[in-house]
Amino acid sequence: MKIRVLTIFPEMFSILSQYGVISRAIKENKVDFVAVNLRDFTTDRHRTTDDYPYGGGSGLVMKVEPFLKAYEKLRDSEGKPHVILTSPQGNVFNNEKALELAKKDNLLFLCGRYEGIDERITSIVDEELSIGDFVLSGGELPAMVMIESILRFVPGVIGDIESVEKDSFFNDLLDYPHYTRPREVDGMKVPEVLLNGNHEEIELFRRKESIKRTMLRRPDLFLKHEFDKMDKKALLSLFRELMDGVE
Repeated sequence: MKIRVLTIFPEMFSILSQYGVISRAIKENKVDFVAVNLRDFTTDRHRTTDDYPYGGGSGLVMKVEPFLKAYEKLRDSEGKPHVILTSPQGNVFNNEKALELAKKDNLLFLCGRYEGIDERITSIVDEELSIGDFVLSGGELPAMVMIESILRFVPGVIGDIESVEKDSFFNDLLDYPHYTRPREVDGMKVPEVLLNGNHEEIELFRRKESIKRTMLRRPDLFLKHEFDKMDKKALLSLFRELMDGVE
């Protein structure tokens, strides 16, 4: 997969290229990632990327020309990318969208600042995406969040694909609780079922806890989940536990 980002702060993306599993995937050429400096596509000696808004008002607006020039150069040299504008006005990014975008070969993220980008940027944008109903100073952090989420679904980026498939939201259920050594901390013990070596019982316990968490914390996800045979078995076990508690 090829990912490009247009930003006036390309150095911010060093966190992706220098740390964690994403950096390893980049170094092993499983992902072709470059943060492109938008200022390289300006024409004045001050490398200006913003100006005052037409019609007056507070703040500055990012100029559209540098974005268009950078886009044209990338398109001509690397092929037409799928262009994403990070924006609080966009559709909310989620796990389903991450999985969809992971199937694209060429992504380009546009990161705005100040009051946003000149509206004419929409002439090259395929979709606007947001990471939530709040405002940040720029689009760089949302782009990084989306990129890391997307790359988890790209083959070879995460060594254990099973861990990705069992993450929260992958199948509309939240993740089950995890434990590690020591067995007891301040009187809090690891559930015995995780210590008995019975893989079928462990899987049932984890699925049951996953369903319970989803019911309590995200009933919207629970209601749209399609239950398989293991889910139904876990639900029955959970129901029996609740009935025992009533007695």
